[in-house]
Order: sequence, then C-alpha cells, then structure tokens
Amino acid sequence: MKYTDIDLSDKKILITGGAGFIGSNLAFYFQENHPEAKVIVFDKFRDGSRFDNGNLTSFGHYKNLIGFRGEIISGDINSIEDIQKLSKIKPDYIFHEAAISDTTVNDQNIMIQTNVNAFKSFLDIAVQNNSTLVYASSGATYGDAPSPQRVGVESPNNVYGFSKLSMDYLCYEYIKNHPKLNIVGLRYFNVYGKNEYFKDKTSSMVLQFGHQILRGNTPKLFEGSDKILRDFIYIEDIIQANIKAMSPKKSGVYNVGTGKARSFQDIADILQDVFGTDLGNEYIPNPFIGQYQFFTQADIESSKEFLDYYPNYSLEDGIKAYASEIKRVFSE
Repeated sequence: MKYTDIDLSDKKILITGGAGFIGSNLAFYFQENHPEAKVIVFDKFRDGSRFDNGNLTSFGHYKNLIGFRGEIISGDINSIEDIQKLSKIKPDYIFHEAAISDTTVNDQNIMIQTNVNAFKSFLDIAVQNNSTLVYASSGATYGDAPSPQRVGVESPNNVYGFSKLSMDYLCYEYIKNHPKLNIVGLRYFNVYGKNEYFKDKTSSMVLQFGHQILRGNTPKLFEGSDKILRDFIYIEDIIQANIKAMSPKKSGVYNVGTGKARSFQDIADILQDVFGTDLGNEYIPNPFIGQYQFFTQADIESSKEFLDYYPNYSLEDGIKAYASEIKRVFSE
C-alpha cells in the first residue's frame, strides 16, 4: 500500500540500519512505491562479533536486501569518517533505524555512544542539508510507567530505554532550535513481521512461537502469560507511520502501536488457530521479573492527530498476514 503522494523524483533517501528488520522493509517500500527516488542503505553488516550477553552486535544481514536495487554502503554510525561520507550524500530524507536494539545489553558506554552520540551526528546532517529526519525511538522509554503510555510520562528500567529517551530529548532540543526542520521520533512498541528472523534471539515471540509450533513442539510461555500484556504491532503499520512522518503536521515524538494491549497467550492461541494445531501450552518460570514490562499499551491519539496514523492490523490480522512468511522462513 502507498502511504503518501509526496513527489520523490530525484530525492535522496538515506536509511541507516537498512539491512535490518525495519530498515529493509522501508527500503523495499520505496523501491516498490517510489521508484523515482534514489534510496541509499547504510548498515553495519554482521561480522559474527557478540556482546557479553552472547547476542550479536549487529542484526544487519544481506539476505534482507536480496532484490533491492538501490545503493548499499557498509559502515558504522560510530565512525566519524563514515558519518562525513553520509553527510556528503546530502540526503533529502533520513530514516535513522540503526541502533543497538537489544534491550538486554548492559554495556552502558557502547549503548550511549551508539544510540545517543551517533544520533546527534544525524541531527547535524539534517540541519546541514535541510533534511527531514525520522528516527526509531522505543516503547522501552516508558518502562513501568502506567498504561496507556503517553509521551511525557517515561520511566525507563534499562539502559536501552534510557538511551532512547535521551535521543528524544535531543530531538526536542533540535526542534526548538530549528523549527523549520521536520524531525520525528517514532516510539515503536512490540514489532513483528517480515525480515525479523536475523534478529536471532531478539526476534518477536510471534516468530519464535510460530517456529516452535511448526516443529511440532508445544509453545513455551512464561507463567502468567495470559496476564502479560503488550501492544504488538505488525511491520506494515510501522512502515505506514514512517511514511506519514515524512510530512508531519508537527515535529515531535509519537507512539506507534495499535492502542490495544494483548497477551502472549493470545499470540500462541492465534498461531495455533492459523496453523490448525492443538499442541497445548507449556509454562516456565519468568527469569526477567524486575526488568520486564508487564503491560504496554500505546496512547496513539497524538499520532492520529499529527501524523494521520491509524493502525490497519489487529493482532489476528497481522499474524494471518505474516503466517506464510513464518512458514517460508521455517522451511528454508
């Protein structure tokens, strides 16, 4: 679906983290809907290195870009030299998706450097080139704040959420100092959909439960999963929000969710219904109590008002749309 009628003829669109989950979906959106635009993907493709928690330091994978015909640049947002090269591109639009998105990384130095300090570099590029900047913030900024979560009431409970909130504060500062620029932060809630497989252990539970079921295994859920509620959002609605953010009525930070909280139990039940299985459920102790959000639900009223963002996919609709891709990835 095409979400904007903006004329992108000869416009340069830079997507950082473009070989990742959301970035690659954005790249293909523009290729399919705006072939007149010049799309440049920038990514730190994975090299096998891992954080102390054992997870990969980069989720960028070339397979997410098979079929993409635009320009691809391999580099690091923490490299001053690479940032200077990107500035010389003089992008008209910047979609900044590159970040450490693993919420279990505890290295505060690398988290702040990558998510906050590097973000300032892209804000400066936007100022220098009069670029529209849309970036990935996160529902993790809210931590244990009461639901529905509203922008302005945050309480991050890990360094990842803190880093994203720090990005938002920078965003506000630049909006104040450069009022003619379009700068939009999008607080993604729990995203699932095509091209998330290479996020490895941090891929959504929709994909993980789906593959457990396709293996013929009983899905493993944390105890009390019927009471652990999250705002799960399908990738197509994330893309919609990003495209709508290209021409906002007002710069700022906005939630991107469905506005409805659902349980992890719902995911397992919907998947079994879609796949036609009856494997039951296995419940295991939750080791993340104390560092875990138990109820997230996005307040999207300001997103509707200033971005014209209206989610199209319920959890049932999203899982049904995703089911064939879950099967394809499993078979391959």
